[in-house]
Amino acid sequence: MKELLIYIARNLVDQPDAVTVTERQDEDKTVFELRVAPDDMGKVIGRHGKIAKEIRTLMRSVAQRQGLHISVDIVD
Repeated sequence: MKELLIYIARNLVDQPDAVTVTERQDEDKTVFELRVAPDDMGKVIGRHGKIAKEIRTLMRSVAQRQGLHISVDIVD
């Protein structure tokens, strides 16, 4: 799951080496914290948050197939 999120983010940004994802457990779900370079934040969030919403939807869909509960936080 973490690798999928890294792959998606690196293909969206101009500085793929600055992409980091940390994983932590929060009660009954896994939380992925996505960090990108400040200049690339808009590319990951998108206009009106559309790209961020689609990333979260895709990740939840993959997690559901594996029987997992996840959340994706985009951290600045």
